[in-house]
Amino acid sequence: MNLKKLVAVAFAAVLLYGQQADTRRADTKRAKKELESGWNKWIAEDAAYIISDEEKRAFGQLGNDDEREQFVEQFWLRRDPTPDTVENEYKEEHYRRIAYANEHFACGIPGWRADRGRIYIRFGPPDEIDAHPSGGTYERPASEGGGTTSAYPFEQWRYRHLDNVGDDVVVEFVDTSMSGEYRLTIDPCEKDALTYVPGAGPTMAESLGLSTKQARFQNTDGTHCGAPLGAKSENDNEFSRVERLANLERPPAIKFRDLETAVSSRISFNILPMRVQVDYLRVTDFSVLANVTVQFENRDLQFRSAEGVEKSGVHILGRVYTVTRRSVATFEAPLEVIAPAGMVEQYSRLRSVYQKSLPLAPGKYKLELTAKDIVSGNINRMEVALDVPRYEEDKLSTGSLILADTLEKLPTRTIGGSMFAIGDMKVRPRVGAQFAASEQLGVYLQVYNAGGEPGAVSYDIENAATREQKIELSESLAPAPGVAAQLTLSKAIPLRGYDPGTYTLRIKVTKGAQETIQKATFSVTP
Repeated sequence: MNLKKLVAVAFAAVLLYGQQADTRRADTKRAKKELESGWNKWIAEDAAYIISDEEKRAFGQLGNDDEREQFVEQFWLRRDPTPDTVENEYKEEHYRRIAYANEHFACGIPGWRADRGRIYIRFGPPDEIDAHPSGGTYERPASEGGGTTSAYPFEQWRYRHLDNVGDDVVVEFVDTSMSGEYRLTIDPCEKDALTYVPGAGPTMAESLGLSTKQARFQNTDGTHCGAPLGAKSENDNEFSRVERLANLERPPAIKFRDLETAVSSRISFNILPMRVQVDYLRVTDFSVLANVTVQFENRDLQFRSAEGVEKSGVHILGRVYTVTRRSVATFEAPLEVIAPAGMVEQYSRLRSVYQKSLPLAPGKYKLELTAKDIVSGNINRMEVALDVPRYEEDKLSTGSLILADTLEKLPTRTIGGSMFAIGDMKVRPRVGAQFAASEQLGVYLQVYNAGGEPGAVSYDIENAATREQKIELSESLAPAPGVAAQLTLSKAIPLRGYDPGTYTLRIKVTKGAQETIQKATFSVTP
């Protein structure tokens, strides 16, 4: 090989090496950007309303994934009200509030971003709600100046006490655009649709012909709406309202600043029949609720007579690990079954069900689940792979299709406070999807990014053996302008007339050119 060819080959090799190095650097840069983007979403979405400025600065100085994961773990531990237990009630309640806000306060933007969602996530459900969803004629109370006016849709939330805010706190939201987007306001005039109409909707003082000085609730800008919300005296002025707003927007105080301990458990196992099902529901772009449902047949449990009744029960312990064996969630709970004396046989035909909701970031995990019959001592351990999905922004998608034996509205006071609660509904999955012909098939499905264009949803049930269509129906989906992208589909389908056998339920949701299909198999027994 002559010198020219040798130089050419060497030059080509150097060029190829440089291109490969550039590609590696680009891949590394892209991966780092994706990683930082994911963690930034945790800061901007999951912890947006509860993280302090000090914590944000500390998080921004972290240099790798391990440090960020440790920070997030300690972030929740510092807020755990019962650090000596395996459950973190603060974290669970936080994600429950986000899920509830998404389902109830969405208005062209996800519910957690709306003003009502923000206040709900920070402070929880109010003690009282005075809702005026249609606006219209409004009789002002004396504290607002009295008189009759016409109002925009508005809501007043009253909290008896809020830490670092005060007692008897009233928060007002007004929908001046009539689009369903309620905005937090400290201006008592904002809900008054006639504020700037001369002579319209006068206060009681104006109706009596009093002067500006005599009109106790006259505003400094000359408008004729009343005093601020919750005004008990003339000291409740613009400055106190701004201070109250600043306190409402401040992240909640951290209870345990110096907590740096973790919780560990030791487990053993044997054999006890149980069924496990995991369903996924989107909360934010960075978090998903994994609903772990554990079901036992009562006939597999042992009963013992005590205090005139027959008792049985199971102790449940669960722990979720990442693929690197880092523990991210732990829970334990008792499941008790009590049968009146002489009725053990009837109760043995029933099922006992437990559910735990775990907020997780998209990714792969392993769930180690252990259950122990407290009477017989039988123990079983099961490992379940969790593949938590990532829901893409602006792409039509759905949560898990849940087949339930209980599907009902929850009383307002118990929303979020009971097992199987999803938003304002109780949805108890039937693990194994086996139903009697005398039961109803409960169907629950959340649809994401369904706003904007009109769409449609279709249901069909087919006998897997005979291909007979048992049900086939469709509905249009036409969200109103400004209404959020999350929809909830829930139906109770009677199974009377279904022959014993296996059936396939298929739900198809379309929006414009996008389409998503969910399928589930269930069986009907005599």
